[in-house]
Amino acid sequence: MTELRKYRLASTWYGPDLAVRDDWIRTFTAAEIDELARATCGTEGSEIVSLSKEAFDLPLLDPVLARVRSDILDGRGFVILRGLPVEEWSMDRIARVYWAIASRIGVPISQNSIGNKLGHVADVGGDSENPNQRAHQSKGVLPFHTDISAEIVGLLCIRQAKAGGESALASVSAIWNEMIVSHPDLAMTLTAPFHLDRRGDEVEGQGPWFTMPILVPTETAVYVCHNPRFVRSAQRFSKLPKLTKRQEGAMDMLQFLADDPRFKLKIEFQPGDIQLINNLALVHSRGAYHDWQEVNRRRHLLRLWLSVPGGKPIPGALYARHGADPKTGRPRGFHLRPDMTYTVPLQPPELLS
Repeated sequence: MTELRKYRLASTWYGPDLAVRDDWIRTFTAAEIDELARATCGTEGSEIVSLSKEAFDLPLLDPVLARVRSDILDGRGFVILRGLPVEEWSMDRIARVYWAIASRIGVPISQNSIGNKLGHVADVGGDSENPNQRAHQSKGVLPFHTDISAEIVGLLCIRQAKAGGESALASVSAIWNEMIVSHPDLAMTLTAPFHLDRRGDEVEGQGPWFTMPILVPTETAVYVCHNPRFVRSAQRFSKLPKLTKRQEGAMDMLQFLADDPRFKLKIEFQPGDIQLINNLALVHSRGAYHDWQEVNRRRHLLRLWLSVPGGKPIPGALYARHGADPKTGRPRGFHLRPDMTYTVPLQPPELLS
């Protein structure tokens, strides 16, 4: 598709318009929290990774989470669920409650080749600029990006940093509408293939990089799949062509507009918040942060990547990283390395490489 068309979608929004509203925040009631506690108590004899949605009885929350799912997939593209008493719960209880909620939204997929289906966003000494490390294990700035693999990304806040670490979202269809007017050549550049670094997380049969466009405009929506750090670190491979000035300029313009106050919505996490975002419609970012010296006070978020079986068709180009799950036909998570199994780790792992 080469037509430069504007999109007027529910997910086409502008930060200042949403900043003065709070209808994208949904606070759990005491009865709902009690229901989550009861539903997860009955699963304590089972490994979390083995639990399907049928394991959790949630009659109060089922209609609530059905609306949340619709808001994410067909509405503004994100929701904040607020009020989980994470200070009172063990990590096992927090993870089970998170898994139960997510089971009504999608299906958790692996976030790395060692099979972790629950990710810990915490500084364990990583370097966000190191191409052989995972940036979520650092405290450096994470520019606007998507988590390439997931249809929906969940972040549950256990603790915030001492200072910094601000989160922000931006609507890609709103950015696209601006780019096709102000910089149509750069908008079209983003629809062509870019090479991305696998950052050492490939398995047998996969090369060290993959290729896909950053933006995919269709008749009904514009889809995004972008991580500028992965694009730029792929330049370390001598077999790949160097990025052109137009490609660099197109990525810079996407970043500039996402960070523009006209488009950006700042999100202030509170402990017990769950942010769920449509990872194919929005980009998100995180500021650098300064943490507490005490380990038990340091910033800690739990991340889930979800696929959406039965969801709307997705452009084939967005399957480039890992392909489709043979059972669901949806984008799958990482392929497992030999002798690895899927897990839900309850503590941040050592530095991944």
